[in-house]
Amino acid sequence: MSKPVVAGIISFGMSGRIFHAPFLSTNKQFKLKAVVERNQKKMAAFYPDIVSYDSVEELLADPEIELVIVNTPNFTHFDLTRQALLAGKHVLVEKPAAGTAAEVKILFDTAKATGCKLMFYQNRRWDSDFMAVRDVIQSGKLGRITEVHFRYDRYKPLLQVKPFKETKTPVNGLVYDLAPHIIDQALILFGKPLSFDKTTFSQRDNSIVVDYFNFRLSYGHFNVYLTSGLLIPEPIPAFVVHGTLGSFHKHRTDVQEAQLDKGMSPLDEAYGIEPAGSEGKLVTIGANDEKTVEYIASQKGDYTNLFNAVYHTIRDNALYPVTEEHVSWQMELLEA
Repeated sequence: MSKPVVAGIISFGMSGRIFHAPFLSTNKQFKLKAVVERNQKKMAAFYPDIVSYDSVEELLADPEIELVIVNTPNFTHFDLTRQALLAGKHVLVEKPAAGTAAEVKILFDTAKATGCKLMFYQNRRWDSDFMAVRDVIQSGKLGRITEVHFRYDRYKPLLQVKPFKETKTPVNGLVYDLAPHIIDQALILFGKPLSFDKTTFSQRDNSIVVDYFNFRLSYGHFNVYLTSGLLIPEPIPAFVVHGTLGSFHKHRTDVQEAQLDKGMSPLDEAYGIEPAGSEGKLVTIGANDEKTVEYIASQKGDYTNLFNAVYHTIRDNALYPVTEEHVSWQMELLEA
């Protein structure tokens, strides 16, 4: 195996603690060297051997660091990603990639000019629930697809305590926070839609940012509906797919975020495995319109696969699965 990729994380908030550090520190293909902590130095309690820099500039000046994780607030993604690329670092940036398609093009052009890899953190491709939906669709058991619903519902009626989350900016609100997940899932299953329309609202009391959205993606003979809201007291199934031969319902049951938040290692045998009773419901129609009901268990969810892809993109020049085309299509929907 080639030498590990030396990585640095620009922030050790919730995202750094849950979605990045556990994988960079347990995967032998990486060496987690440093973090940026401007104020409170929290990372040492979890990773005592990690260097804590006071600024992004210090981290970017570290010649050993090859990969930089940009996991800061949405409005900083473009500037920090560009700085890291210009410093000669490969970059893994969280969603949204930037604020506009024009900014994304600048980032890709910068990556090409510097010879660095630009990669996007679309971890929900490796959620157990989504992979179950993908597998059922690809099995052909549903026949020709006729209607699809993907939802990301929450009940959070109170405004967030972090001011930047509730400030009206071009990259704030639910469209830029959660839509990139389910847009990406729809695009990798069905490709770019022939057309689409979009509805957004601010529904919570005193909210000035978008906290509800619905996209309708048209693929000619069927539509895909992507919906999310913060005032959904009782979520319905997050994934509903209808076809000419059957229907599949699946709740949002991936356990990785909850497990990581409680400190479970990605190397734990129980990591990513849905509990009993989380199975998706597949109903198919046979001869004489007879219905058959099956309960489909999900395979193990594992964000390790994303980091494996990052490693092979850097070391082996492999094609990263979240392509420039995928990100460009996504930005077209987000900006509309």
